Amino acid sequence: MNKQMEQVEHPELMNALVLAYMGDAIYEVYVRQHLICLGQCKPQLLHQHATHYVSAKAQAAILHQLMPSLSDEEIQIVKRGRNAKSGTVPKNTPVTVYRHSTAFEALIGYLYLTENSERLQQIIDQALYIVEHGVEES
Repeated sequence: MNKQMEQVEHPELMNALVLAYMGDAIYEVYVRQHLICLGQCKPQLLHQHATHYVSAKAQAAILHQLMPSLSDEEIQIVKRGRNAKSGTVPKNTPVTVYRHSTAFEALIGYLYLTENSERLQQIIDQALYIVEHGVEES
């Protein structure tokens, strides 16, 4: 059965962890595509390089850099993602870093589910740039 994905109604009302669940998958796809376009073709190297982009630490740093450029609507989604209680405790990551990572993923999920592809692409491009060029400390 080949059924197209139906548009999700009211993503702004969805649980922030559901938005983050979708955002995690979407961001991973963009990262993988980016690495393949850069010429990374060995599976082991792809995985190693991808972890630099998708780690909780990297995503929290990305969010920190993006915050000044986010709209009020996007900031509200980020706050909901950051404050969401997942019920799991990260083993090797501070809780604050994990929550900011979840907030970044919620933003990506929200932009995807609202079909705001132009803004999603802007955020992804900025995220990739931040990882590749380092993060300025405030």
